[in-house]
Amino acid sequence: MSDTEVISTSFEPGAVLEAGAIPLCVPELSGNEWLYVKECLDTNWVSSAGPFVSRFEQALASYVGAEYAVATVNGTAALHVALLVAGVKPDDEVILPALTFIAPANAIRYAGAWPVFMDVEPDHWQIDPQKTADFINHECTWTNGELRNRTTGRRVSALLPVHILGHPFDLDPLIELARKFELAVVEDATESLGAKYKGKMLGQMSDVACFSFNGNKLITTGGGGMVVTNREDWAERARYLTTQAKDDYIEYVHNEIGYNYRLTNIQAALGCAQMEQLEGFVSAKRRIAQQYTHALSAVAGISCPDEASWALSTYWLYTVLVDPQVYGSDRRRLLKYLEQERIQARPLWQPLHRSKAHAGALSYRIEVTDQIHDQALSLPSSTGLSEHDMDLVVAAVTGARSSL
Repeated sequence: MSDTEVISTSFEPGAVLEAGAIPLCVPELSGNEWLYVKECLDTNWVSSAGPFVSRFEQALASYVGAEYAVATVNGTAALHVALLVAGVKPDDEVILPALTFIAPANAIRYAGAWPVFMDVEPDHWQIDPQKTADFINHECTWTNGELRNRTTGRRVSALLPVHILGHPFDLDPLIELARKFELAVVEDATESLGAKYKGKMLGQMSDVACFSFNGNKLITTGGGGMVVTNREDWAERARYLTTQAKDDYIEYVHNEIGYNYRLTNIQAALGCAQMEQLEGFVSAKRRIAQQYTHALSAVAGISCPDEASWALSTYWLYTVLVDPQVYGSDRRRLLKYLEQERIQARPLWQPLHRSKAHAGALSYRIEVTDQIHDQALSLPSSTGLSEHDMDLVVAAVTGARSSL
C-alpha cells in the first residue's frame, strides 16, 4: 500500500465509538476535575488568567525537576516557542527523527527553519545518535563557531529529538554532541511525561523541553502544552511570546510579533486534577504493557516493545511490530480485523521524509524508519483499560492469525 492510499476505517477522528467498542486511548477523569472546573466557573476565572494556570505550571515543573514552566495552548505551540527561545532563526536547520508525529517538523517551519530528518535505531525506535553524529561530522562543517550543512550552506542550530511512544531517546550522546557544536537541544517529551532516563525525569536535562496534554496523552487538559527549562531568561521569553509579546499591559504596546498561545484557567484546572493522579497513571500504563508483553510474546510474528536498561518507559501507546512473513498477514489487515472486532488500533505516523508537506526537507540515511512504520500497530492503551478488554484485545490479535 502506498502512502497515498487510505485505510478505510469507521474509527474516524472525533467519532463517537459504538457501545462496547474498545478505544485506543482515552482520558481517565476520576479525580478532582469536576471540583476544580466548578471553581473556575464559580469565580469567573475561565480564560488565560487565573490561579490554576500558575498552579499547574508549578506542579509540572516540580514533577519533572525543572526550574520553570510556561503553559501553552497545545504541544505544538510549546515546540514553536521553545525553538524561538532556543535561538533558531529563519533558514536554519534543525535535526529531528523521521519517525514521529508531524508537529515538531511543522513547528520548525513555523520558525522559518528547515527540518533535517534523521533515521531511528532499531531497538527502541528513537532517533539514532550515531547517525546524528555521522551527519554532523561528515555532512557539516564547523567554521567560525557555526555548524553548517555542506549541501545547503545553512546553519544547523538545534537538535529536536523526540521521545516517542513513552520511551526515552538516548540523551547523553546527543547532549554531548550538542555541547561540542554549540547546538541547542529542544527536547520533545510530548508523548513521554513520567518517563525516566538513567533515573531522572525527562524534561530536566536538555536546554528546553516540551510536553503535551492532548486528550490521548498520559494526562490531559483537553488540549494544552508546556515549555520547561532551567533558564530563567528563556522562561521569561517564552511567557512574553505566548502572551502576544505585550510590552505595556495598560497601553497595549507590542514591540515585536507575539502569539496567542496561553493556556486557559479551565484547562489548567483539569491539569491540576490530572497531576494529582499522574503516578497512578504511569503505574497503570506499565502494568498494561507488562500484561500485553506476557500474553503476546508467544504469538509468532508479533514483536513486543523493549525497554532499554537505562530507561523507564510510560508505554504511552503500546505498539507491536507485525512481521507478515511469520504472522501470516500484515498490520493493515490486522488493523481491519481488529476494527471488525470493535477494537480501535492505529498504525504509526507517516514517516516525515515521505510527507508531501515537507517535500523540500533533507533526510539522512533512512534505513530503519520505513520498516518500523510498515510493521507497527498501536493497541488500546487507556490507563483505565480493564482486564476483560485487554483479554479481548489479546484474543483478537492471537486469533487473527487463523482468520486472515
